[in-house]
Amino acid sequence: MNLSFLNSISSFLVTLLAILFSLSIHEFGHAFVANLNGDPTAKNLGRMTINPIKHIDAIGMLMMFIIRFGWAKPVPVNTYNFKNYKIGNITVSLAGIFMNLLSAVIFANILQHIDSQLANDILMNLVIYNIAFASFNILPLPPLDGWNLIATFLPARTIDLLNQYSRYVFIVFVIMMFTNTFSLILNPIYFTFTRLVESLIIF
Repeated sequence: MNLSFLNSISSFLVTLLAILFSLSIHEFGHAFVANLNGDPTAKNLGRMTINPIKHIDAIGMLMMFIIRFGWAKPVPVNTYNFKNYKIGNITVSLAGIFMNLLSAVIFANILQHIDSQLANDILMNLVIYNIAFASFNILPLPPLDGWNLIATFLPARTIDLLNQYSRYVFIVFVIMMFTNTFSLILNPIYFTFTRLVESLIIF
């Protein structure tokens, strides 16, 4: 029996589980907080769930494994339904990041009391990928959450102008990854979030 093959399959499945959960809890956060702010659009479309099938974008998932950069189907949000536009946009923008960090904190705390190697690997990957999703999405580039947060305070004319170039962001990301620029930007954010999670390990 080829144990290295089995180990590769096991590693792939553990990684897949971590990605699917991190992706799903992130999108659930957006949908849940949007609904709290008065916009039931995502809820009505069945997106207020942690079921990954509702959130997966096939190409985005494939890219996640090929170049370690991918995406989910964006949660639809109608800001006109918000009770307060600024509060709604700020909280919805931060909701996915918050859910990822909260999940990382919970899994990191559970990890302290696990002896099983398999469970340890699963939990460690869940911590790593949740922090990674939070770190990536806080970048201030369209259509990421960091951009949506900043856009709350920009004039509509400026937002429309910058959104015209959002189609080129994917190309920028790919170039940044192959030139290692991406790591230089993302690593300090990831390090900061990791330290935050570690500081909240309480039991």
